[in-house]
Amino acid sequence: MAKQKEKAAAPKSKLKRKAYEKELRRLQAELCLMQDSVKRNGNRIVIVFEGRDGAGKGGTIRAITERVSPRVFRVVALPAPSDREKTQLYMQRYMAHFPAAGEVVIFDRSWYNRAGVESVMGFCTKEEYDRFLELCPLVEKTFIENGIIMIKFWLEVGNDEQGRRFQARVEDPLRQWKLSPMDLPSRERWYDYSRARDMMLKATDTEESPWYIVPSDDKRRARLNCISHLLTLIPWKSVRREKIKLPKRSNKGAYDDQASLKGRRFVPDKY
Repeated sequence: MAKQKEKAAAPKSKLKRKAYEKELRRLQAELCLMQDSVKRNGNRIVIVFEGRDGAGKGGTIRAITERVSPRVFRVVALPAPSDREKTQLYMQRYMAHFPAAGEVVIFDRSWYNRAGVESVMGFCTKEEYDRFLELCPLVEKTFIENGIIMIKFWLEVGNDEQGRRFQARVEDPLRQWKLSPMDLPSRERWYDYSRARDMMLKATDTEESPWYIVPSDDKRRARLNCISHLLTLIPWKSVRREKIKLPKRSNKGAYDDQASLKGRRFVPDKY
């Protein structure tokens, strides 16, 4: 009897905005609880976001950070290295931004530039590229052995969806700033970037420092899935918060503090 062909899984329906925002708010509330635990325990956490151009890294990072304290969560997005930085150890300029106790540092692109854009576009030599893939797992292992919690996400966008997102950037003046000098060449060299991704994962997806791949054609689901998984990767327990009671305003030294603003420069009331 011939085997029946397995039916392909039906594509998921689009996640409605109301459902997305409700679940995002719930997850962001958990992130706020997690940050209390991180502060209390003195954890040092590094989160790396990598992926093709247009994969949705920025939007995912904003979803993570928009409700938490900037004193706990810091986002690092470094520009191209200066002439001075080019003479330093390759990892040196990234390590300068590593967390102290009670901090979470999110890298919007990272030292893995060497495994991606630098190698594909010829910004580093083959020897530098090979050396990076050889040493990176050892360096990350050293970070982890010294108490850093390291989490690495790769956002994977499909060819058609990347094309749609790039076209939206071209047509929308509010998004054109997102088009970097590397975006269009990266669109042309899709398969070169695919091979670079595969080599990077083969060399640096280790037991100590694994990569977690986030399919990101559906931005809303990608953000929810990423935050949900992040919350499972950091050891935390809800910290009991003291009950807050607003104090009454003291009338000591009272005066008409609104009248004292008369004659000052106010923003025009246009709306």
